[in-house]
Amino acid sequence: MAKTVLQREIDRLHRAEKRFLKKHFHKEPSKLDLLLADKVPEKLESTLIKAFSKAFHIIFSKGTGIIGKTFSQDKLAFDYEVDTLDLDMHGGSWQMNKFKRRAARTGTAHTILSSVTGAALGIIGSPLPDVVIFITLLLRNIYQIAMKYGYEFNNDEERKFILRIIAAAVQDGDDLLNANKDVNQLIRTGLHSDTSVDDEIEKAAGALAHALLLMKFLQNIPVAGAIGGASDFIYMERISDYAVLKYQRRFLVDQLKSGRE
Repeated sequence: MAKTVLQREIDRLHRAEKRFLKKHFHKEPSKLDLLLADKVPEKLESTLIKAFSKAFHIIFSKGTGIIGKTFSQDKLAFDYEVDTLDLDMHGGSWQMNKFKRRAARTGTAHTILSSVTGAALGIIGSPLPDVVIFITLLLRNIYQIAMKYGYEFNNDEERKFILRIIAAAVQDGDDLLNANKDVNQLIRTGLHSDTSVDDEIEKAAGALAHALLLMKFLQNIPVAGAIGGASDFIYMERISDYAVLKYQRRFLVDQLKSGRE
């Protein structure tokens, strides 16, 4: 029996997820990592955790509305409705894949902007303002990806989902595999979880601090810090790629639940 359009899209998603997990499963330390490993101050990771946590709290409490004004939510909502109508009328692979194409373009634009601001602040040796800029751009990116799949972003369940995506995306090894399973389980249950937003903020802040530790240490050093600031580009792209995969999975699961073939 021939596979339906939805089944083919689910197969493509599974292959894309496998490629992501394979690519990021092994994290081999570079020569620079080995050189810096014993030079990082013991308190830096806890300082970074606090900085990332504070950035999330500030943005969720005061900044989400401001971020939402930096892009046209009406246009994104309109585009989603048009794409959905096109999918309902024609139901082909091109129409189904249009959501992913729009979301992927969002990620590309923000990774470029992140690398520029990160490198600029790295040159003057200023890592903590960079944390706020990085989280702002990252959330702005994910908010737009969410809307391109028809999901709102300004409620606690959605915030917890976004934080789970961020925390999972920057891990490696078995931690990555387990975190990915947890995110997929959350999608299957319709985002219902017993954790709080504060709990998920701490997990995401810890994961980011651990992943970016060496590069943020390097960013303390003027001029050489540009290399550390440029690491924002790497992780913005990685998290963006993962967010597209997870919102696409969520979209396809919802299509299945609605009875679409």
